[in-house]
Amino acid sequence: MGRAYQNRKESMAKTAGQKTRLYSRYGKEIYVVAKQGGVEPDGNLSLRRLIERAKKDQVPAHVIERAIEKAKGGGGEDYDTARYEGFGPGNCMVIVDCLTDNVKRTFTEVRQAFVKNDAKLGGPGTVGHMFDHAAVFVFPGDDEDAILEILMMADVDVSDVEVEDGMISVFAPHTEFFKVKTALTDAMPEINFEIENITFVPQTMTKVTGEDVAVFDKFIAALEDCDDVQNVYHNAEIED
Repeated sequence: MGRAYQNRKESMAKTAGQKTRLYSRYGKEIYVVAKQGGVEPDGNLSLRRLIERAKKDQVPAHVIERAIEKAKGGGGEDYDTARYEGFGPGNCMVIVDCLTDNVKRTFTEVRQAFVKNDAKLGGPGTVGHMFDHAAVFVFPGDDEDAILEILMMADVDVSDVEVEDGMISVFAPHTEFFKVKTALTDAMPEINFEIENITFVPQTMTKVTGEDVAVFDKFIAALEDCDDVQNVYHNAEIED
């Protein structure tokens, strides 16, 4: 599972290449999470996780604070979540997560990204069953047995622990995110997570080769251009 996770692009936000777009997407997600679950990170674990991830991605404090202040006001936009699934170039599997104030507009834009790039948009559940909704932590280390023992002693439900190239990858059900993080930081206060996220991890990978590689890159770029798209998950393994 570890290699499969490392080989795919982690998320659309990581590859957007435009800071303003990255900030806008974080701002929107923070606003929605704060409005739904409360503006205090200590009482809203989803908000706390999101703020920590935003800081790690170097989102300025004023962007985070503005989104929270906006949520405090109680007014503002109402966003709905939308998830689209289908098959991308080379028959890879794709999940697209969106936050939108106009579902019809978002569907049209996402559908066009599929149609124009040799991809097929399916219905709900088309490929989702082939991904695990997981908490993922990646950090330097080489003793997977020691990490597994730490997590088992803390009564954490762990899906997998792997070591590859001097990095340890821990996979757990998404509901165990904070239990995993607390157990590891308590046991190793100096731990430095390179990745700490809740994401969709593909159960299998699909190799994308030849001419499909360029089409795949164009497809991802088209999705990134949709303002309502928050994250793109896929199981493409690109071969040069």
